[in-house]
Formats: sequence, C-alpha cells, structure tokens
Amino acid sequence: MPELPEVETVRRGLQPVLEGARLVKVETRRPDLRFPFPERFSERLAGKTVTALGRRAKYLTMHIEGGPVLICHLGMSGSFRVEIGGGTDNPGAFHHERSKSAAHDHVVFDVASPKGERSRIIFNDPRRFGFMLFAEGAPDTHPMLAGLGIEPTGNALDGPLLASLLAGRRSPLKAALLDQRLIAGLGNIYVSEALWRAGLSPLREAGTIAGSGKKAKQQCEGLAEAIRSVIADAIAAGGSSLRDYVQTDGSLGYFQHSFAVYDREGEPCPKPGCSGHIERIVQSGRSTFYCRTCQR
Repeated sequence: MPELPEVETVRRGLQPVLEGARLVKVETRRPDLRFPFPERFSERLAGKTVTALGRRAKYLTMHIEGGPVLICHLGMSGSFRVEIGGGTDNPGAFHHERSKSAAHDHVVFDVASPKGERSRIIFNDPRRFGFMLFAEGAPDTHPMLAGLGIEPTGNALDGPLLASLLAGRRSPLKAALLDQRLIAGLGNIYVSEALWRAGLSPLREAGTIAGSGKKAKQQCEGLAEAIRSVIADAIAAGGSSLRDYVQTDGSLGYFQHSFAVYDREGEPCPKPGCSGHIERIVQSGRSTFYCRTCQR
C-alpha cells in the first residue's frame, strides 16, 4: 500500500493541474470502489472549483468551493494519471506500465484551468481497494481522519513529544510507531528504515526509550530525527516503487534504490564499521528488516 511519501508525491503531481481549476464534469464508471460513491457524487462536484489539494497521513483531501471536501485513498493499487491536450504525460525513467483495461479507469475528472486549458485526471484502480468519500465539515472530524496522530513531517515531531507518545507502552517499538493514533502516515517500509538510522531494535519495548535518563532522551531525539529525515528523503526521491505504486505522470519513485535494510535480507549492514547482516523477521504478520548487531 502506498505510504505517506508516495501519497505526498501524488499530491504534488496533481496540485498544479487541480488547484484553482474548475471541475467541468466528473464521471464514475462503476457504483463503488472499496465503498459506494457518495450520493449525488458527480452532481455535487461538477461545476465547482478546487480551492486546495491537501494530504493527511495517507489520504488526499480535495477542498471544493462551497464544500464538501473529497477524501481520497489510493488503496492497494490506485493511482492517478493526468492527460493534457489529448495526450498522456510521458513516463519517467522508472516506468511501470499501467493497466490498459478501461474497466480499471473508474473515475474521470474533466477540469478547466483558470486560463481555460482543459485536461483530464483519471483514477485507475485494478483491485478497487481505494475510495472517495465526502467530508461535510472539517475533514479532521471525518471518521477516516478523526483520531489520527501527529504528522511525521516538519519539526513538530521531536524527542520530548515522541517520548510522551511512547511512555508506558510495552508493545514492540516498531508496532508502536505503526500505530496511526500516535504518528499518522508511518508505514512498514519507513519505520524499518528509521529504526536502522536511529540504531534501535524493532523488537525492544517501546516505553524503554521514553524514560527521563540522558540515554533515553538521546534515543528518542535520535529516533524523531530519523523519522523526519527518512520521510523527507523519500518525498524528495519521489517515493518508493513497490508492486503497483506509480506517480501521476506514470513514472516510479526511486527511494527504493536507497533502502538500507528494507527487502535487503542477507546483505551486509551498510552502517560504517558494522559487521552485521540484514535479517528479516515477521512482526504482526508483516516483514521487518533490521541489523541485530547495530540496532539495540
């Protein structure tokens, strides 16, 4: 499933085309995706202007003139593509061929820019685990977004805040970091990468780095910095390209070429001076990659 950097990359790809544009026509080619489309979905969007395109955790939020807010989730295989002037943007250097079946093009937004330029934004989702729902009020009050934790971007996530989130938690550190009620948008790939950068084992009890001692404070600060940096690096690289994820122009992100531990089982640990190797274990049914030598 696309993680936060992938969703942010999609947002940035759609933003120049969507923000300030008028939705001339919205076409749905089936009655549902993961959930049924909201009642009068196309009718409520057609003719309206998109005032802003945002992101909360792994959700896209399309703010519409006069409401509502459209909440979009890519699911397992959902992606957008942009067609301008009758043609599709050329794919980037890392090309992942899209489905050619029109049955997978489930939603089509015909849009007009403030200058009158026309384009189409098409949502394609072979597995149909994505969805589009309306938030009638503030999007953070919608059931899909309510209760989400802090974003792992910017400087708000620091050592003291992370310590307060992890204090008293006896679950494995990796499991705590994947709890969306604590930190919103962190997923399996980037948690593994951040824990390696911070030199912390995914198996250790989460609350052990939330103490008042000097070492615990340093560990929490180091982990907060690792989380922020790995997310920032992944966004700058255009996300990762695992299985079905593609950007809006058809190209793939390339952060996967910088993975230190994820999907590198058996390889030498890349940390300078470390003699260990990357191992794969399973936690809560999901793969975890780490180096037991330098991650304690």
